[in-house]
Amino acid sequence: MLFAGCKEDTFTVGGRLENGGGHTLWLDEIAPDGPLFIDSIPIDSDGNFKFKYKMPYRSFFALHTDANNFALLLPDYGEKLDVRGDWNNLSLTYSVEGSPESGLLWQLQQLTNKGDAVITDLVDTARRYDSLYKANVVTKAVVAAKRHITDSIYRAERKLQKEYVCAFIEENAGSLSTMIALYKSFNSRPLITPNDTADFYYYDIVLGGLEDRHPDNPHTLRFRGTVDKMHMALITIDN
Repeated sequence: MLFAGCKEDTFTVGGRLENGGGHTLWLDEIAPDGPLFIDSIPIDSDGNFKFKYKMPYRSFFALHTDANNFALLLPDYGEKLDVRGDWNNLSLTYSVEGSPESGLLWQLQQLTNKGDAVITDLVDTARRYDSLYKANVVTKAVVAAKRHITDSIYRAERKLQKEYVCAFIEENAGSLSTMIALYKSFNSRPLITPNDTADFYYYDIVLGGLEDRHPDNPHTLRFRGTVDKMHMALITIDN
């Protein structure tokens, strides 16, 4: 009974990456003060890897092949995470099982991937029509009309992304994953802006949920200080 009552304070992450044989993964903690290197993880010739880590507290972890290619994880104590994907494009291809809150972060990554694809398509379209105009294939009016359409698509996608993030925060209040949702951006611009009184509502939701479920977590404590400063700034602006 004594051993059964003990709380395992580790998590295990493993899985298989296509095209990853012989490479090395890196595991960082996304700590309240910034990234903290944990360890390197060798991948065998078949693309398999496994690593076990003792967590001092619940936190975020980035399993990455390089600075821009990673899977963001949010393991709970005792969980065994199974990560699959392609070494060459981990952010776009990875999946994760065995960790519900890591699954929430996966959902947010899919949102980012979708937004990035929309932006890439819009930029490519704009460049293509600019080239056609320079080559005298289409008129300036045609280019202007196409830009109006792409602008409409851009605004609609941004609206959808923000609605998704706001609903995510409300539905998952208390999860550390809501901190990641809060700072999501579209085209390098934040979806939720703290200097907007209506948007600041979501900062309060995130903080309230974290203080209910993770009152002593370092991420919560750091975020509490951030929100307090924002409150003071808003009061100053209003006055």
